[in-house]
Amino acid sequence: MPPGRRGANVANVFLPISKVLPKPRPPAPAPPTPPLLCALLISRGVPVMASKVIPWYKRNRGSQVKSDLAYQYSTKRVVSEQTTQSSKSSSKSTRQVQAAATEAMAEPEYTIPVFRQRTSEETGETEEYQRVSTKLEKGLAVIQEELQRMRISTKAQVDSLAIEKEVKEKMYRKVDLLEEIPRMPDFIVALRPHTVWEKMPVKLFCTVLGTPMPIVKWYKGGVPVDPLSAPGKYKIESKYGVHSLIISRCVVSDTADYSAVATNTHGTAASAATVTVRRASGGGWSSQIGIVPRLSGSHFSKLEVSLVHCFPVTFGVEGESASLLCSLVAVPDLPNLPPTIEWYRDDKLLQPGPLVDMSVGGSVARLVLPHLAKDDEGLYTIRVFTKDGTSEHCAYLFVSDATPPVAGAPGAPMSVKAYDINSEYILVAWKPPNTVDEAAITGYFVDRCEGGSDSWVQCNDAPVKVCKYPVHSLKPGHSYRFRVRAVNSAGVSRASRPSHVVTALDAAESAKLEVIKRQGKYHVVTRNHELEGQATIPDPPSDVHASEIYKTHVVLSWTPPSQRGPAPLYYAVEQCLAAGGSWRRVNTGVELRSPRSAVFDFPDERAYLFRVFAFNAYDVGPASEPSEPVRKAHRDGCELPVAGVASAPGQPVATRNTKSSVFVQWEAPRHGQQDLMGYYIDGRMVGSKDWFACNHKPFKLNRFVVHGLTPGETYVFRVQAVNVFGLSEESQESGPIAVEPALGGGFECATPSSPYGISLLNCDGSSMTVSWSSPKRCGGSKVIAYYVDRRDVDSLVWKEVNVNGIMDRVCTVDNLTEGTFYEFKVQAANLAGVGLPSAPSLAMKCDAWTMEQPGPAYDLTFSEVRSHSLVLVWKAPVYTGASAVSGYFVDMAKKGSCEFVALNESAISQRYMQVSGLEEGEWYVFRVRTVNAHGIGRASLVTEAVCARPPPGTKEILTGVDEETGDIFLSLEASDISQTSAFVWSKNYKPIGDCPRVTVTTKGRTSRLSFMNPDKDDLGRYSVLVTDTDGVSASHTLTEDALNSMLELSHAIRNPIVPLKHGLNYEVLEKGHVRFWVQAIKLSPAVTYRFVVNDKELTSGEGHKISHDVSTGVIQMIVDNFTRDSEGTYTVQIHDGKAKAQSSLVLVGDVFLAVLKEAEFQRREYVRKQGAHFSEYLTFTVNEDCTVMLTCKVANVKKETTFHWYKEDEEMVPETPPNVMSGACALPIPLFSRKDQAVYKAVIGDERGKDTSTYDISGQVFDDIINAIARIAGDSASELVLQCTPEGIRLQCYMNYYTEEMKTVWKHKESKIVSSEKMRIGGTAEMAWMQICDPSDKEKGLYTIEISDGVKTHARTFDLSGQAYTDAYEEYLRLKAAAFAEKNRGRVLGGLPDVVTIMEDKSLSLTCTVWGEPTPEVTWFKNEQEVASNEHTRITFDGGKFSSLVINQVTPEDSGKYSINVRNKYGGEFVEITVSVYRHGEQIPEFKLGQTKMATPAVIPPSKTPTPAPSKTQTPALSMKSPTPASTPKSPTPAPKSITPAPKSPTPAPKSPTPGLKSPTPAPKSPTPTPKSPGFKSPTPFGKSPTPTPKSPTPTPTPKSPTPSVKSPTPPRFMKSPTPPRK
Repeated sequence: MPPGRRGANVANVFLPISKVLPKPRPPAPAPPTPPLLCALLISRGVPVMASKVIPWYKRNRGSQVKSDLAYQYSTKRVVSEQTTQSSKSSSKSTRQVQAAATEAMAEPEYTIPVFRQRTSEETGETEEYQRVSTKLEKGLAVIQEELQRMRISTKAQVDSLAIEKEVKEKMYRKVDLLEEIPRMPDFIVALRPHTVWEKMPVKLFCTVLGTPMPIVKWYKGGVPVDPLSAPGKYKIESKYGVHSLIISRCVVSDTADYSAVATNTHGTAASAATVTVRRASGGGWSSQIGIVPRLSGSHFSKLEVSLVHCFPVTFGVEGESASLLCSLVAVPDLPNLPPTIEWYRDDKLLQPGPLVDMSVGGSVARLVLPHLAKDDEGLYTIRVFTKDGTSEHCAYLFVSDATPPVAGAPGAPMSVKAYDINSEYILVAWKPPNTVDEAAITGYFVDRCEGGSDSWVQCNDAPVKVCKYPVHSLKPGHSYRFRVRAVNSAGVSRASRPSHVVTALDAAESAKLEVIKRQGKYHVVTRNHELEGQATIPDPPSDVHASEIYKTHVVLSWTPPSQRGPAPLYYAVEQCLAAGGSWRRVNTGVELRSPRSAVFDFPDERAYLFRVFAFNAYDVGPASEPSEPVRKAHRDGCELPVAGVASAPGQPVATRNTKSSVFVQWEAPRHGQQDLMGYYIDGRMVGSKDWFACNHKPFKLNRFVVHGLTPGETYVFRVQAVNVFGLSEESQESGPIAVEPALGGGFECATPSSPYGISLLNCDGSSMTVSWSSPKRCGGSKVIAYYVDRRDVDSLVWKEVNVNGIMDRVCTVDNLTEGTFYEFKVQAANLAGVGLPSAPSLAMKCDAWTMEQPGPAYDLTFSEVRSHSLVLVWKAPVYTGASAVSGYFVDMAKKGSCEFVALNESAISQRYMQVSGLEEGEWYVFRVRTVNAHGIGRASLVTEAVCARPPPGTKEILTGVDEETGDIFLSLEASDISQTSAFVWSKNYKPIGDCPRVTVTTKGRTSRLSFMNPDKDDLGRYSVLVTDTDGVSASHTLTEDALNSMLELSHAIRNPIVPLKHGLNYEVLEKGHVRFWVQAIKLSPAVTYRFVVNDKELTSGEGHKISHDVSTGVIQMIVDNFTRDSEGTYTVQIHDGKAKAQSSLVLVGDVFLAVLKEAEFQRREYVRKQGAHFSEYLTFTVNEDCTVMLTCKVANVKKETTFHWYKEDEEMVPETPPNVMSGACALPIPLFSRKDQAVYKAVIGDERGKDTSTYDISGQVFDDIINAIARIAGDSASELVLQCTPEGIRLQCYMNYYTEEMKTVWKHKESKIVSSEKMRIGGTAEMAWMQICDPSDKEKGLYTIEISDGVKTHARTFDLSGQAYTDAYEEYLRLKAAAFAEKNRGRVLGGLPDVVTIMEDKSLSLTCTVWGEPTPEVTWFKNEQEVASNEHTRITFDGGKFSSLVINQVTPEDSGKYSINVRNKYGGEFVEITVSVYRHGEQIPEFKLGQTKMATPAVIPPSKTPTPAPSKTQTPALSMKSPTPASTPKSPTPAPKSITPAPKSPTPAPKSPTPGLKSPTPAPKSPTPTPKSPGFKSPTPFGKSPTPTPKSPTPTPTPKSPTPSVKSPTPPRFMKSPTPPRK
């Protein structure tokens, strides 16, 4: 018993007087009190009265309690009588008594006894009283023993409610005369030192007397103890002069000197004691790895709760369930008021839910995990709140990986959580699994599941390599769950446990929502508009910073503006150099709604500043404050190091812990400690190459207890660090360590614990035979001796019974006095020394046994404890009575119950019994009663309670036959073993010992019982018990049938045959040879054999080759020429030592003909392969560009070998001649289609011969090729692209190759589309398209193209609805109108040259044909001035088709640029002609009439306004250059749209903030659909740069007029230049 516990038991004697006072009893004459006792009590200030002493074993239990309590109650009424008696004693005797009392009080285990009051019923026992009185002078030890026994009965009676009621009724009559005597504080019972284990409570008690009542204060190391400073830690009580300090859950730091200081008006007294808190070596998890759950709060309880049987270290598998049970004992046991219990995983409090079930009931606390995942692995702690604080127990739960879906795939990830929740994306993080023998993890797939649905959608197309991933494309306001799967080269793992449900909402939006509970059950979500503010312009964001920095990008984060308004909020990010520079926008193509963005645009390694704008539909808010300078990370080091896996941890150090566990600790890695998720520990048995995972969830601390190891084996360990980037390199291996318990097995010393269960077996009047049970703990070494002590109950001195140790647990004690009561105690010894003594036995009277019934059985032990059964074994009684023992009765009761039930109706003769029908987890006790001819004798002592639950890892006895010797054996592999363990085999539960019929061999944890020559005499029940373990045992009944089966197998082993792996078989080889072979499992070099064919032995020679291979066990015969004469029966006979074997093969009839046909074919093939031939015949492959290749492989070729391709017997000559020397030839078939169906043939040959291979591409082969093309085309297919045409809206899908033979289906709203005038389906070699002609609202919806490759369907979709349809329809109408205008606009059909050279005085006629509907207007210009018709210059326009400009007698002044403008309301053309006039005699210009060039027209767009005059500010350089004009700025009438679209900007420009007004410069359209954001004024001019106008190929006429700005004399009727002047 620990010292602290002994002190606590003694202190419990001082109970509140209100709970122990009985009813007053009638006065009775009492004999005088002995003088020595009176003097002792008076010296201590305790009042006495005369009483009679009665031995405890002769007293009535009930009267004893009442007598003691009545005495205590009456002491305060006889003060005067006590004073008189004390004055009669001499001073000398008083001093002696005081000295004796002081000496007795100095011993910590004794307290001052209180004599009982005697009653009149006890007067007849005067002789016994005087015997006891005369021995009081020997010392006060006997009185202390009396008091200890009195305490047991007194405490039982105190709990009675009747006594409490009586005390309350009599309390008002109490007269406390002592209060009238002034007295300084005096400690009647001083504090005593305590030594306790960690986490145990300790109680310090003291009793103080004084008048007035002293006030007691407690101190720890001189510092006052304040219970409020640590709630639940300290508890101070003070009742009736008994003061206590209770320290719950002691830790090592509670070791100190504690003192109690009592003070009243007359003085001060103090008492001190030391409290020592020890930590058990090899103790539990919390003491070694430092995980101690914090108190969740104060939970006051009035129950005294003790943890009896707690859950051990548990091992589980993913997908299974696990239950953690803990048995409780609560006093008082109130069914409606269960104890307060908390469960923790690691240091986190668990709450009931779908994955955790907690219950308390039936004295059992239960935690059930119905669906185990690796998230559940950890240290589980149960904490029970008791009256004095808390009590707890902890053990680790290991959860291993379930079987992967693919062999070699990694384990599932774990701890999936969602962080950084926004409306656009959610950041998902997880922990990677441990990989021991699996391939390294290459990435992870993240899946999401929308709330209310069970379908999971994969979020990332390619595996992500880090353990976090931002999930995009979420629906704002929708809830999601996430899970993760790991990927390696073998496949994909099982999915992790899904994360908790999260809602995709921005933090600012989420803050606006309020949940209101209506009618107690309805939850209404409302929006708090006060948080939005009334401002329309948002405030600037704040706290712009780089939250993550990587080598390729930087993640920016900021705080949303406090005032944002009700409109949706968007963000824009700008950057500039930290050294100075202009701000520019980044991520222009991304619409930002969340306060977080990744920036990839880092052109160099310089530092940058960032700022953020917030804007909405109203306006743009001010810019935020710039961030701190940020630059990209690089591997050589910078402001932030590049992220990556951590470095390897330090070399682990392993030390002993228990017989199945090892304590491992290591140093943290040097790099990457800040983001560590934990560590993975792997182990390996020395001599094995296979590593196993010790934990399956990253453990955060750098120390770990590895459980589940094999006792006695040697292991090494390694450690890996885990962070978001994966697992580090493995650490160095630890040194090898054998799995053995630490010294003392985790207890204070290595000596055995105390024996127990001392019982009396026989007594003859002068000697007594006693027995006892072995210690529960051997202390790490075998118990080698027992020592027995005895004493009579009237003596304090223990006497040794045996000086030399005895091994048997039965001892006969001689030289005793008949009629005397004796007590016994036993000590066990091992190599470490003698252990603690047992508790003294009950007093046993030395009276000779003369009864006719037998004595009690003894040494009751349990064996083979299972969930529903156990075996009880006992020994025969030493005292048999008047006749021999005839049988036994076994009784059973549940723990705590006194109602025993007999398990057998009639007595059984054997000394063992298998008890079945037990309830799993229930506790039971047993006893045995012995029977002879005279009746049933005394019952044995009741056993200790046993739980119907097998020890962890329990295994049963295995039967078998030794493969080498043929011996029949029984073997057991112990799951639990220690250095001192031994295997004890029994037959019918009688130890076998040395027996010539069997031999016992033990190796490691396995023991084998082998039979020499087994027969029917060996039948029976065999059992084995492993000593010094937690009940490891098993049994097996050897039946006659089982023995006969093993005898047959033994005979086969002792008379062996050669085991054949394969019987005689045949194989046709190259050249037509036939090989006959047989394979044995094992052959020795001395093997002999022979082949017999049709009763004729064959030998190795011409035509037959016979050989064998010992390593493979193959014996073979090769027949070179296999013909029709080879038909018959083939036999092989084998002799290998004593073993023999024979195998035959019959080759006749159809079987023989098949072999002969195959042999002849192989001979022909051999001849064919002597020349050039095909090693692989024609087949097809499809390249990535969808080119079909007919391929084959050739062999045995040379330079002269020719190769030819044929299609339908017509030779084909490919562009690249076949190269036979490469060993492979291929014929490409590009743009494969149905026209390529044919029979293709390849022919190779030379002077040695030729070989042919044909391939028919039709039917199934053609379909296979089309499917292969479709597979590649489907994988390369782009998303559907919208293209508008004048005829309608076209959806296009680009791919590597498209042909109409591919199985392609277009669908509209899941309905198949059939090509028609309305819906046209077609394609080119590069794409497939579907055109909607003349679209309407009925054509809105989701369009899908499905490309099937026979195995998989590749689908691409496009949602043609909403804004997409509106934009497409408007574009279609515009193109349709433009096409109509293009068709009907005015144009010059031909007839005009580009350059004209003419001599002066000649006539020049420029005539052309024009067309337009309606008839166009024609205007002629010279140098951009309209030409008027006159006598010199005549203009004609005939029939609306022919227009002419005739210049009579041209002069040099007529030189210049002439142009004709033909236009109508749909547009027109502008044609220029250069005219050069030279004088007579001048050299003709370079241009000649014979080299005229036709003029190129310039297209003029249609105009809805009258033809305006040219602008005065118009410059020639900008007139009519662009065929695609832009809009006129600020025109009151909408500017005409060009026929061809304007050049499109790569970035979309924002819309004008003022609706209804067009931008001065029209915004170019983006070539691809981009999300539209509300317009805003940019703080920097992005999107407003002018678009350069492409130049026309026609030269611009340059006017020679000195005043080009003068207006034309004729009314202007032509259109302005389509391109306005540049700004």
